Amino acid sequence: MDLYEHQARQLFEDHGILVPRAEVTASSKEAREIARRLGGRVVVKAQVKTGGRGKAGGVRLAADPAAAELTARQILGMDIKGHTVGTVMLAQPVDIDAEFYVSYVLDRAAGASSPSRRRRAAWRSRRSPPVDRRRWPVYTSTPPRASPRPGRPRSPRRPACRRRPSTSSYGCGRCWSARTPSSSRSTRSYGPGRGQILALDGKVTLDDNARFRQARWGGEGTGHDDPLEAVAAAKGLNYVKLDGEVGIIGNGAGLVMSTLDVVAGCGARPANFLDIGGGASAQIMADGLSVILSDPAVKSVFVNVFGGITACDAVADGIVRALETVQLTKPLVVRLDGNNAARGRAILDGHAHPLVQQATTMDGAARRAADLANAR
Repeated sequence: MDLYEHQARQLFEDHGILVPRAEVTASSKEAREIARRLGGRVVVKAQVKTGGRGKAGGVRLAADPAAAELTARQILGMDIKGHTVGTVMLAQPVDIDAEFYVSYVLDRAAGASSPSRRRRAAWRSRRSPPVDRRRWPVYTSTPPRASPRPGRPRSPRRPACRRRPSTSSYGCGRCWSARTPSSSRSTRSYGPGRGQILALDGKVTLDDNARFRQARWGGEGTGHDDPLEAVAAAKGLNYVKLDGEVGIIGNGAGLVMSTLDVVAGCGARPANFLDIGGGASAQIMADGLSVILSDPAVKSVFVNVFGGITACDAVADGIVRALETVQLTKPLVVRLDGNNAARGRAILDGHAHPLVQQATTMDGAARRAADLANAR
């Protein structure tokens, strides 16, 4: 569940991280009034859940309220990597002396957060600077290093930003711990003389399993930008849209991920991630096929199932019943293996649908699905 930049900014502010003054609007006329309230000169930033906004022209500096209105009108409705800009955020500009990137991601192997940080002189730099990756505890109260050692007074010359741990990595750690994100990133600037570290940008991805805790964001924070993902979510499907031409259906996240890799290795690109889990009822298969076939980029569909608790004959029966309700317009390659695989293959052979083909191995099925997609 990705948040918009202005929502990530609210999280940072809630946990003591300094941010520039900013307001969000969907109206270019209101943008003029916001710019006037913020002092006239503002940065207008497109609010979309994707990167590359600056290069696409979605982040611009406006010198005065009239320029802010014109800039907002130009950005609203813009398409950035398939995302339509519906709102813009106007923020006070900041003079940047040094730029730092700090991120927290979930390290499942270590059972803890994995922070990384790097410094860059200018955001337009073409060379990527080295990343300093290290693990440290996530403190939800004042970290030990924020206090002086026993018997050692704090130096009065210590920079103000070092005396306020909540404005640095500590604040990011508090935000991480309190909001159950799976990743969090902030861009910070340090202004000499003022001794301030500010979060100028932010990207926060919340754990979908903690969605019930995120009622604060309502439909705006939890919605899906892609219409197919929205339809799949409404049907209770674990579906992610990708930029490919081979539709993928599998049971189990690990098997589906492996299927994506095998299809890519056969010279085609997967069009989606779709995990039907442990059950493959006729309704689940029908819903899955309906979503995948609705994608105009899909040229073939690959169903890869390893029968365990759910036997392959039950999966095959679900496919046959699904084909009675869904019009199959593209070739479907099915690979069944595991529990009752022979019975499942016999059921599909008996149905004898002209667009359904079978393969006994994952590599063979992936190669066939890739060939069919590349031939169309």
